[in-house]
Amino acid sequence: MPRASLRSSNEACREHQADLPAEPARAQAPPRLPRAHVDHGRKKGAGPPPRQGPQAPQRLIQTLVRLTKRSQFLFIRGGSKTIRESVIVEARRRALTGAIGIGLTASKKVGNAVIRNRARRRLREAARSLLPALGVAGVDYVLVARQTTAAIPWPRLLDDLQNALIRLAPDLEDRTGAPRRAKRSKSQPPPSD
Repeated sequence: MPRASLRSSNEACREHQADLPAEPARAQAPPRLPRAHVDHGRKKGAGPPPRQGPQAPQRLIQTLVRLTKRSQFLFIRGGSKTIRESVIVEARRRALTGAIGIGLTASKKVGNAVIRNRARRRLREAARSLLPALGVAGVDYVLVARQTTAAIPWPRLLDDLQNALIRLAPDLEDRTGAPRRAKRSKSQPPPSD
């Protein structure tokens, strides 16, 4: 390309740029579209409104802490235990107060990996719904899946877990975590030493 034509094209570009304003154009505001699932009547960070009336919780809701270490599971093994059709619940006091510990386990006796995972998911959701209200503060619970856990109807699983938690509560309230011994009936002779 000849130099004369190159200069003329450069001059044309400068003239074109001279017509542009020195300040960049302001960014346009995004179009106002209604946002779904937004409560415009409350301040941000205010939290949910307080519950009123008969549905208000009567008991302090406890937080759940997940148990992950083998030593935690072995510690709980020495505590109280109750067996139901769809779940085995083991529990032991860790502290006088504090969060509720939750551990889940399913052995290969339950079934293949798909069935074991389904059983654990069902136990996890049942524990989330029942343990904050029925669990004892400062106690660790281990829920052991049984062969029927994955297939039993949901209301029956919740009922079994609820009954197990209610049954274990008196043993755990004595603050020691050790299982209470069964009372001796009058027909049994005293143990001989």
